[in-house]
Amino acid sequence: MSVILGYWNIRGRAQFIRLILKYTNTKFENVMYKVGNAPDYSREEWTSVKFTLGLDFPNLPYLIDGDIKLTQSIAILAYIGNKNGLCGKTDREKVMIDMLVEEGSDLRNGFQRLCFNPNFESVRADYVKNVKTKIKNFSDFLGDKPWFIGNEITYADFLLYEYLDQIRVFESQVYDGFNNIKAFFARFEALPAIKTYMESPEFMSSPINIEFAPWSGK
Repeated sequence: MSVILGYWNIRGRAQFIRLILKYTNTKFENVMYKVGNAPDYSREEWTSVKFTLGLDFPNLPYLIDGDIKLTQSIAILAYIGNKNGLCGKTDREKVMIDMLVEEGSDLRNGFQRLCFNPNFESVRADYVKNVKTKIKNFSDFLGDKPWFIGNEITYADFLLYEYLDQIRVFESQVYDGFNNIKAFFARFEALPAIKTYMESPEFMSSPINIEFAPWSGK
């Protein structure tokens, strides 16, 4: 039985899950729910099945792998990472992964607040200015390592690639001067399984956010 991943038909908080599933050669059904047209933007396609899937905490994204049914994007990512040995080898590596995933999620939360801000245009410039400090923190931590933890890729790299890339799509100039982050992007995209996926019709490059967001990345 193949894995089932359910989420909106956007990148959002599920794209790094799609990436790690492809990297680990995990066969999965990519269920994508659509939001209705303006002005109502009905979510009925999801809500009509939300409580029929046997999920303990019904939400998107969800992952069903046999009798294991998960929600929460980080829990899903960690499950796939642990299952495939992408979870670090030492106690220090494991706790660094935990920290990086939390930091990446904070980065995404700030970006999401911007994208859904009704005054998006008036606060955009301040966000671009301030986010560079956060980018520098990631750059400093990465240093000259190929991956954020060291010589081997971990599930943290998938989340960090995706959330850093969403900001790159929004404003690529925030990475000027952060050559190691640019090299990280290139290194990740050159992974054979990722490269094949990104060049396939399956890959979704946009939208990043739901279509009613002031900035959807469409």
